[in-house]
Parts: sequence; C-alpha cells; structure tokens
Amino acid sequence: MASVVVHPASRVRGHITGPGDKSISHRYALLAALADGITTISGYAPGADCASTLSCLASLGVVISGPTGTPDVPPDQRVVTVTGRGLGGLHASRDPLDAGNSGTTLRLLAGVLAGHPFDSVITGDASLRRRPMRRIIDPLSQMGATLHGTDDRPPLTIRGAALQGIHYTPPLASAQVKSAVLLAGLHASGETVVSEPQLTRDHTEKALPLFGVELIHDHGEIRLRPGQRLRATSVRVPGDASSAACWAVAAAALPGSDITLDAVGLNPTRTGFLSILERAGAQIDIAHEAAIGDEPIGRLRVRHGEMAAIDIGPDEVPGAIDELPLLAAFATHGGALRVTGASELRHKESDRITALATGLRGLGGHVEELEDGFEVLGDRPLSGGTADAAGDHRLAMAFAIAAIGAQAPSHIHHADVVDVSYPGFFDILARISVR
Repeated sequence: MASVVVHPASRVRGHITGPGDKSISHRYALLAALADGITTISGYAPGADCASTLSCLASLGVVISGPTGTPDVPPDQRVVTVTGRGLGGLHASRDPLDAGNSGTTLRLLAGVLAGHPFDSVITGDASLRRRPMRRIIDPLSQMGATLHGTDDRPPLTIRGAALQGIHYTPPLASAQVKSAVLLAGLHASGETVVSEPQLTRDHTEKALPLFGVELIHDHGEIRLRPGQRLRATSVRVPGDASSAACWAVAAAALPGSDITLDAVGLNPTRTGFLSILERAGAQIDIAHEAAIGDEPIGRLRVRHGEMAAIDIGPDEVPGAIDELPLLAAFATHGGALRVTGASELRHKESDRITALATGLRGLGGHVEELEDGFEVLGDRPLSGGTADAAGDHRLAMAFAIAAIGAQAPSHIHHADVVDVSYPGFFDILARISVR
C-alpha cells in the first residue's frame, strides 16, 4: 500500500471504535516491565510504534505475550501481558534496540536505561535517525548517565549509571522529556523534580500511581521520591484521542456529516483539538463515561457547522501538537487557519511544517509556511492531486482528510506509514465516506 487513491466524499457518516491510545500504551508497557509481577494491559494500541516498545523490552529480557503483531484484533480484545523484571532488573541486549519510527519509544526507554548498569544502543528507521535527541541527553547526563549520538541523533549509545535525582525545567514543553526524566528518577537516589511552566500531556503522571508510585504535584512541579518499587496491576487503555481526531475533523469539515466515536480518551492535555474545532464552528456533543484508572473517557458525536477562521498560538500548541496537520486539512475545506509557536513540528517524523505545506499545495491547497507554523486559506476547493506523506503517519492521515474535499481523486504516496499508529485507517475512511 505504498500509494493510496482517496476519492472525494460529499459527507462522512458512521459509528467508530478506534484503537487504544498510543501514548498510554507505551507508558503502561514500560512501567509493567519495571514492576514486580505480571501486568495485564487491555486495549493495547495496534500500531507499529507500540509494537517497537514491546520488541525492545523483549530484547532486554522482559517476557511479553499477546497480539503484538495482529492489528486486526478488535480493540477490546487486544490484551498484552508483561512479566516485569522489577526496578533495575532489565538485562543488556546483545544487539542494538530498534525503536523503528517511534520517538516515544526511544526517549522514554532512554530514561529507563539510564539507570541500568550496562551499555545500550537505541536506533531506528531513517526518519528517527534524523531526529535530534539533545533534549533528553542533557537531563539524563545531569543525572549521571552517559549518552552519545552523532550530532545528537540516533543511534544513541547509553551508558547507564547510579543516578542522582535532579530538579529539571525543560527548555521547551515536552511530555516525552518530562517522562524520560521521571522514568530515570525511579532509579535515582535523591528526589527528582520536574518543573513544567506549560502543561503537557500527563499520561506518565497518571500511570505511575496505578503501579504504586506516589507523586507530589506542587504548583507546576512534579516530585518523585526515591526508592519506590512498582507493583504489577491490570490496566485498560482508553481509545486514542489523536486517532479519533481524524474522524472528528472529517465530520466537522463536510456538510451533512455525522460521526459518533466510542470510548475516546478525554484527558484534558490531549483534547485541545475539540475546543479548536468548536471555535471553528463544529457541533460536538460529549457524553462522559466512567474513567479508566485516572484517564477520563467518553463518547463523541461530531457534526458539521458553519466554518470560521481560527488562530492557534503558542499557548494552545502543546495541547494539540499531534492534531495540527489535521486542523490544517480541516481549513482546506473552506476555513482559514494560522498556527504560530509550533517550531517543534520541524523535529517530528518529518519537518512537518515544510512537508505539510508541500503536500497540501500538491492537492491544490493555498498554504503559506512560517518559521514556527503555517497559514492555510480554504478560499477554493482542492483540485485533487498528489501528496507525499514523507514517512510521517500524521501527514498521511491529514492529507487523506483534506483529499475527501477535493474535486477529483488524490494520490497519497507512502501512505502505508499510517500503520505506525492506525492500521486500517484507509479501510475506515472508505467505509464512512458517502460519495
């Protein structure tokens, strides 16, 4: 499925249960590997990224069973069991650890391995090997580990050590950096403190107490005291908010559309896209359900409304960072969008700003690239054309959502990269599209 043809649609309609949350799945697997006993994870995400985390853990001596390579298993039946090795109990891998396309795997696992007394090498695919890692190298080095990569890029060599807790304030808002420091702090002597001037997704902070680890939250600081062991448990993964965003945006963009999304994770640090869509005119109904652990979930119904121009500034970017390409796609359907303060997009699986602007232009869109963002003007229907996903799953899905509003079929090259996070995405798009 290297190239996919996306046909125009008049509207989208349907009922969808999406895959388990990718960010939460990574974290549950890593914490389960460090726990004492056997953890059961229900609803584990089916994409290649989360499979990479399990594969790396298996190479470090963790026993894992479950449907790790079978994305066609329904979300509620995707159960993974992890036999933990206890804190500090991982074994050195004989071979480099392959994180595939997953920056989350690499950064969070680096935090874990920083406190293990052996050398490790983490690498990945061509896209991951281009991504800078200075943001985790600095704090983990301050804690006592030694990390090295050519030009601070993978392959990343980690020499674990006896770590010391630190008080760290990330220079840029990043949930992955915060999580890497906290995971390293589990292995450290002395208290580990992360100050967060700007709120980022807090799945790690919600997951740690499920495994018996106590955190103290104090005026923007997260405090982790040393010496806490993790205990195995049974956890369930909510539906992935970023995957649900694909269908929410499609429904908001096309007149006559009506989409219902079940069991979606509604963590406030992940749902910025919903308030942005409402501001742009979408009709969104939320039925809250019982939380899973400390993660809120609910059912969403999304319908088209009168589209309005929207601005997204630096304060909103962290809460919608993964959905910005989809929101750009939304604007091509007749709206307008300006995004600033999003320079982090240049360091994702691709340079998402340049690749997004290039791809949407290839479909007939009116897009201007900014140093730290972009502008999209939906002043004309897309003509249809060709867009290259550039090895980036978020772009492949965004181009597809834009393309359903085009006047002619569109070709998306390297579209198979969606399997990183959402296997079956194009099948669902075809099922809900009404021509």
